[in-house]
Amino acid sequence: MASNKGNGEATELDIEHELPASENETQSTASEVEVELESLRAEKAGYLDRLARLQAEFDNFRKRSVKEQQDFRDYALAEALKSLLPILDSLDRAAKTPAKSVDDIQSGVELIDKQFHDALAKLGVEPVLAAGEVFDPNLHQAVQMVDTDEFEDHRVIDELQRGYRIKDRLLRPAMVRVANNPKT
Repeated sequence: MASNKGNGEATELDIEHELPASENETQSTASEVEVELESLRAEKAGYLDRLARLQAEFDNFRKRSVKEQQDFRDYALAEALKSLLPILDSLDRAAKTPAKSVDDIQSGVELIDKQFHDALAKLGVEPVLAAGEVFDPNLHQAVQMVDTDEFEDHRVIDELQRGYRIKDRLLRPAMVRVANNPKT
């Protein structure tokens, strides 16, 4: 900036001469801001596009996962039913065969019973121990308390309906009668 006579005062001519330079700086700064703004807009659009793609990908994954779980359940059920079909076949054959004696009927029923228990065992289903065991409310459902001196207190006297579990999960508790012995 040129000064007049060294006194530090600028003349109008000096100020007019400086104005075009500051306008150029303002225009230059404005164009840089516009370029940066456009860059940020493009970056934002890129992030929004990525977000939309990730959301769609996650939604597809969720749908695929639900379908795979349903397919697995259907397959597992089909395998379980396949193992039970031979038992149904045996029952059908037994119903169509004329029995010659009660012993024949009983032995046929025993064979079918064994076949059914074997199929359940292959599926991981096992009976809950009851008769003679200490009553466990997690495994047994007491239907009756019987006053008796013949059994220890809280012992299962007999099983009215067998309970079953699959691995560590109870399917159905055993319905039992439980001893009530005040002497023990």
